[in-house]
Amino acid sequence: MYYVVMKSNDIRDNLATEQYLMNYKEFSEPLVLFYIEGPCIIVGRNQNTIEELNNEYVREHNITVTRRLSGGGAVYQDLGNLCFSFVVDAADEKFGDFAKIVQPMVEALHKLGAQGAAVSGRNDILVDGKKFSGNAMYTKNGKTFSHGTLSYDVDLDVLTKALHVNKDKIESKGIKSIRSRVTNIRPYLAKQYQHLTTEQFRDVLLLSLFDAHDLDEIKDHEYQITAQDQTKIDEIKEQYYYNWDWVYGKSPEFTVKKRKHFDMGTIDARFQVQHGKISAARFYGDFFGPQDVSELEQKLIGINYDYDSLKAVFENSDLSNYFTGINPADILQLVQP
Repeated sequence: MYYVVMKSNDIRDNLATEQYLMNYKEFSEPLVLFYIEGPCIIVGRNQNTIEELNNEYVREHNITVTRRLSGGGAVYQDLGNLCFSFVVDAADEKFGDFAKIVQPMVEALHKLGAQGAAVSGRNDILVDGKKFSGNAMYTKNGKTFSHGTLSYDVDLDVLTKALHVNKDKIESKGIKSIRSRVTNIRPYLAKQYQHLTTEQFRDVLLLSLFDAHDLDEIKDHEYQITAQDQTKIDEIKEQYYYNWDWVYGKSPEFTVKKRKHFDMGTIDARFQVQHGKISAARFYGDFFGPQDVSELEQKLIGINYDYDSLKAVFENSDLSNYFTGINPADILQLVQP
């Protein structure tokens, strides 16, 4: 296994670096990345950014907002959070199998004393029934990355104020608020690991992953970003993570809105219907899928907005490529007139 420790505390720089390493570099073994950033919110690829945020609070507190390539829900991070990412060959991992791909991180946390840490639900890591890590996955050109958060000492009060969590998602988990289901991992670690900086926590985890005692032992496994790499990374930053259209996007006024929370994610379907035909379609939500849902949206444009027409498109499309783990019949039931 190889590793990269990001030097930047800007989420946009780090996501661009992750994207570059996945798409343009070849490694003979899996790659793990670590990065730490200042206050920021990262929305999932398919989410409606404006509706996910407390925009006034975000603006007043200078919280950076960007969008990632992977699906899933919005997350808040600050300097008390450690992000990690595994980059692997897609053929070695089943898309959506978070339990397998993050298992090395769970085992590393066990070594640090958090014996109760375990993957739960579709993409979370919990301890004592509370979430301290959310994960998302993206695949392209034979590579897959799975990246996740590790809340070590995050300001959880800011998290609850900066994000909007829809009522149906909260109710589906049988709890009253987001604050009641999140925690930091720090109190669950062995005492010698409870008073570290986030950077120290990162280094301890790194050593645990490699089963090493000193960073010098694993220096041959570290990849250093070159000046040539950085040039391409800067291009990706401008194309995606600093790009207003990518982060917020432009949408027409939709005349039909259908939303439901499923066990494997929320689907918020919106159609613009003119003279009985779909003229625009968008699927928002925190669902996962190995292919871009815009492919399905394009197939719907121009068809009649009725049950039979929707069913025909769905039957000729593998919906698992866009909504992994959600029954196609349930999706049709949701979006029909």
